[in-house]
Amino acid sequence: MAEAIPIAYRNSSSSPDWLNKGDNAWQMTSATLVGLQSMPGLVILYGSIVKKKWAINSAFMALYAFAAVWICWVVWAYNMSFGDKLLPFWGKARPALGQSFLVAQSELTATAMTYQNGTHEADMLHPFYPAATMVYFQCMFATITIIILAGSLLGRMNIKAWMAFVPLWITFSYTICAFSLWGGGFLFQWGVIDYSGGYVIHLSSGIAGLTAAYWVGPRSASDRGRFPPNNILLVLAGAGLLWLGWTGFNGGDPYSANIDSSMAVLNTHICASTSLLMWTLLDVFFFGKPSVIGAVQGMITGLVCITPGAESILRVLLHQKPNRWDYQLTRLNNKMSSKTESRKENYFQTLEGLVQGWAAIVMGILSGSIPWYTMMVLHKKWSFMQRIDDTLGVFHTHAVAGFLGGTTTGLFAEPVLCSLFLSIPESRGAFYGGDGGSQFGRQIAGALFVIVWNIVITSIICVLISLVLPLRISDEQLLIGDDAVHGEEAYAIWAEAEPNDIAQHDESRHGSMAVGVTQNV
Repeated sequence: MAEAIPIAYRNSSSSPDWLNKGDNAWQMTSATLVGLQSMPGLVILYGSIVKKKWAINSAFMALYAFAAVWICWVVWAYNMSFGDKLLPFWGKARPALGQSFLVAQSELTATAMTYQNGTHEADMLHPFYPAATMVYFQCMFATITIIILAGSLLGRMNIKAWMAFVPLWITFSYTICAFSLWGGGFLFQWGVIDYSGGYVIHLSSGIAGLTAAYWVGPRSASDRGRFPPNNILLVLAGAGLLWLGWTGFNGGDPYSANIDSSMAVLNTHICASTSLLMWTLLDVFFFGKPSVIGAVQGMITGLVCITPGAESILRVLLHQKPNRWDYQLTRLNNKMSSKTESRKENYFQTLEGLVQGWAAIVMGILSGSIPWYTMMVLHKKWSFMQRIDDTLGVFHTHAVAGFLGGTTTGLFAEPVLCSLFLSIPESRGAFYGGDGGSQFGRQIAGALFVIVWNIVITSIICVLISLVLPLRISDEQLLIGDDAVHGEEAYAIWAEAEPNDIAQHDESRHGSMAVGVTQNV
């Protein structure tokens, strides 16, 4: 009978005692779901939400970034984000390619926590699966961050400048924010909470996208005046992949297949649905008709806003060993041993309420209305924002929504659970009184660090690249679009009134052969 068992189940080297196969399977599934958000999710969405002549360029910006980040990640960026500490805000750069490293249990070495007096508080994070799984999972977060940023630059950025921008921004911006907030850096140690990327991913990409848009410059006047999607049905297809992929985005963040991941998934979809409906209702009320593109924007803001708080707050216990529900509740109960039975009973009733879907509905209402106001009203009244051409409104859908989700965490953070997760004694959300304003203050401070860092670093990167390459496509290429930039077109047919029609279809210029690079090969 032993011979009938596959070697993978008999070989101790492939199934060590520390490996939880359920956690490992769910984490790799979550990583794949997040990857599908970018490839093909945002590739499809970007290629279809822009004007026809920019479909190829927009889709390729996402495709290139997905591939480029992979190489950066495994060669140096993973350990700069989750490795040994080099500086309070940066990890040591080294490859994540060695077999001995990848097959060993995943460890985030800088996440060990101490109290203010220097005594040990909590061990470092060490999920029950190999480092290879963690590298894969976190790489998908890095790729989607830079692809989200690209949404601010569609329709005019020089593709060669973009090819230089991606590795520089991942190295000097993303790794800084990831290590500071997730990898054990100073914001993590200080107690700033960012569970799934409200700050690291969404606030960063929104602010960096707006900053890069300032330096790159606007689209052509004709494109800014009229920029209709070339295929709204494909926009919905890309948006659908983005929405369902968020199951892995938030469901995988607890680093375990547990009750927390179940709650994260449920709350994610409740908030996204509420936000989509809220945005649509506002469109109908103020403009008289629902907008499909508006509904997609509302969906995105809901997904972004719920990201910092999608999980039940019990995620804060997951770095303790053993990683099991009964141990978590036992520890929590012991922590409250000094309280009366009635107070403990009331507390657990309150805890149960914190993980109910109604909270996600409230966040959905906020995320469907506040970003709507900043995009549809405030943006049009603020002359400074009018001067910056943020093509897809990434600032509103990601920076505003991410800031909203992150800061509200500072309002609702539960005091007992904070004491188990944070190194700052007596931490609590502002709504819990006492010194509760301190957590809200830390959330604001963490957001300000992310904002300032991305403005400064993104500006430096853009200026340095502009010394070698033009950031913006030439005016002649802006008139033509994909055929001028890539020698390819998204569709075999062409519409009337496109300024590049004659140039694109002049047989005396192109001859009888196709002009696309792939076709020529």
